[in-house]
Amino acid sequence: MIVAQLPSLLSVARNVVSSTVLQMSAPLPELASLASVLSAVATRAAWPVKPLLLAVLDGVSEQPPSATARQALPMTVRGHTRQSLRDGPLEALAGEIESCRRCARLVSWREQVAREKRAAFAGEEYWGRPVAGFGDARARIAILGLAPAAHGANRTGRVFTGDRSGDFLFAALWRAGLANQPASRARDDGLALEDVWITAAVRCAPPENRPTPAERDNCLPYTRRELALLPNLRVIVCLGAFAWDAALRLRRSQPRPRPKFTHMGEQHGDGELVLLASFHVSQQNTFTGRLTEAMFDAVLARARELAAR
Repeated sequence: MIVAQLPSLLSVARNVVSSTVLQMSAPLPELASLASVLSAVATRAAWPVKPLLLAVLDGVSEQPPSATARQALPMTVRGHTRQSLRDGPLEALAGEIESCRRCARLVSWREQVAREKRAAFAGEEYWGRPVAGFGDARARIAILGLAPAAHGANRTGRVFTGDRSGDFLFAALWRAGLANQPASRARDDGLALEDVWITAAVRCAPPENRPTPAERDNCLPYTRRELALLPNLRVIVCLGAFAWDAALRLRRSQPRPRPKFTHMGEQHGDGELVLLASFHVSQQNTFTGRLTEAMFDAVLARARELAAR
């Protein structure tokens, strides 16, 4: 009886997969669930319809989409539909970043944290890999952080997602009209950014949040390539001295004397991206009042002003 109903089942499945992939009208978990069911059926060699099922599944990845892939799907912020990055250069680079194992110390630490977990997240599956950037492919503003938090991005798979630093950052982006929601706790929570790309100088969670110079230098080529794939980029907001130093190292010409990090400091250069410095959005800064909401709102307002030039 099941076999007799397969033609209609295949027709419905093909329509659902097609409309979901092309229009993204259904959430990704539903697509993944459908693909999983059809995959299981297709593996039954005794079923004469196996080739038909495989045809339905053609092009549907067996792997869950990466953090960047989820963010990259077409989304709307205030009526503006952004470009999809799926199967594009940014997504290809994200896959390369997420499989990196260049730094033995960082690999060991990020994977240890993912195994041992924090008690509050004991029931969650940690990402435990490097973290690529995400956001609007047409962004004029990039926000450059230090590195993934051990129980933040190293858990969720998306930079600044699921920790207190991210709470502060995304609330500010929302107030500035650069995000569609004021918080982000998971990489599939519907967050969409407008005119902003968020990334980090180092892509793995480091012990004590302190990457070494060698680890920074291993990651900088990824950052250089990532930013180069953002054709409209004008400004990099550097969160903290570490990100400021990393951004300076990305410049074609090194300014002399080397500019020191100061909050709201700027670095301009002919044909170069403008660098804008801000205290990091870490709890240490935001809880003590060293960086207030008003101060960071001013940073984002200045970034938008510089990007519009």
